[in-house]
Amino acid sequence: MSRAISQALQRAVALQRRRPMLGDAALVLLLLLPLVPPHVGDMATTSHARLFSIALTLPLLVRRRWPLGVLVLIAAVAGVQWALGVRAFGDAALLVALYGVAVTQRALVAATATVVLEVGIFAAVLRWAGSGGDGMRAFIGLSGLAVAAAVMGSSTQSRRALVESLRERAQRLETERDQQGRLSAAAERARIAREMHDIVAHNVSVMIALADGAGYAVCEDPERARIAMDATAQTGRQALTEMRRLLGVLREDEGSRDLAPQPGLAQLDALVEQVRAAGLPVSFEVTGAPETLPAGLQLAIYRIAQEALTNALKHAGADASATVSVRHRGDRLELTVTDSGGRSRPDSGTSQAQGAGLRGIAERAAVYDGMVQAGPRPSGGWQVAVTIPIASVPDPVAV
Repeated sequence: MSRAISQALQRAVALQRRRPMLGDAALVLLLLLPLVPPHVGDMATTSHARLFSIALTLPLLVRRRWPLGVLVLIAAVAGVQWALGVRAFGDAALLVALYGVAVTQRALVAATATVVLEVGIFAAVLRWAGSGGDGMRAFIGLSGLAVAAAVMGSSTQSRRALVESLRERAQRLETERDQQGRLSAAAERARIAREMHDIVAHNVSVMIALADGAGYAVCEDPERARIAMDATAQTGRQALTEMRRLLGVLREDEGSRDLAPQPGLAQLDALVEQVRAAGLPVSFEVTGAPETLPAGLQLAIYRIAQEALTNALKHAGADASATVSVRHRGDRLELTVTDSGGRSRPDSGTSQAQGAGLRGIAERAAVYDGMVQAGPRPSGGWQVAVTIPIASVPDPVAV
C-alpha cells in the first residue's frame, strides 16, 4: 500500500511539473470544497460567504504568472470582506498567495507581504475572536501559518536557485570540456602535421637527391648508381616505418600500436650520415653533455636539425657543404646549422614564421622559450641558429 501511494505521489509531482495549471486548478477546487453541500458550519451557508470564497480563490489560477499582483488582489478582496463582516473559508488563499510571492520575489518583498498579512490577521482576530484567550490562540495559530508559508516559499526559492546554479555549472563545465577537447584535437593535429612534414620532407628530399645522383651515374658508374638506389630504397622504407609509427597514435586500440623511441641527440649521427649519403657533405660537432637533457628537448633539437639539413639539401646547391654544431653551455643549449650555398632560396628574405619548415622550427623552439634566427649569412649561404634556455625549463611530454 505504501509503495502504491509513493508511486502515485511521484506521478502526481511529475504531472504537476509538466502541467502546473492542473495543480493550481486542483488547489482552487480543494479550497472551494467547503462550498459543496452538506455545508460545514455557518461560514459556507450564506451567498456572500460563497461569493467571497470564489473571489478569494479564483485568482490563484494565475498566481504563477503574476504572484505579487494575485496577492494584492486577494488581500484587497479580504479587506472588503473584513469591512463587510463576512466570514469565508476562502481566506486560506492568502497563505497560498504569500507562498507564491516568497518563492518568486526578493526577500524584502516577501517580508513586507508577510507583515501586511500579519496586520490583516490581527485585524480579523480582533473583529471575530476578540482580545481574550481565544483571540490570542487564534492569532498565534494564524501567524504561525503565515510565517510557515513565507519560510517554505523562501526555502523553495533558495533550493531552486541552488539547483539552477548547479545546472548552469554543469553546463559550463561540459562546454569547457568540449572546448578543451577541441583545443586538444587541434593541438594534436598540428603536432602530427609538424611531425609528418619533418619526416616526409626530409626523407623525400634525401630520396630525390639519391635518385638524381643515381641517374647521373647510371651510365658511367653503374655500381655507384646501384648503391645510390639501394640507399634510396632504404630511405623510403625508413620514411614509411616512421609514418606508420606516427599514424599509429591515432588508433584506438592501444595494444595494436607499434611504438618506438622518439629520436634524440644520439640519433644526430645517423641523420648526418643520411644527408652525407644524399650528396651533401656535413661536418658535425658536439660540445658539452647534451645527452643528459630531457627527452622532449632532445626530440625538438633533432627535428630542428633535420629540417635545417633538409632545407640545405634542397636549396644549397651541388657544391655546397653544411655544418651542424650542438653546444651545451650549462644554462642554455645552442644549435647552429649552416651551409655554404651561394644561390638565393625561395624562403630568403622572409620571416622565420613563414613557410612550413621555418614555422615548425620556431614552434618547436617556442615550447622551451627558445629563440630562432634564420637567414642568409654575410659570407654566403644560410644559417639557422637556435638558443634554448635549459636552466629551469620543465620538460613537456615528449610527443
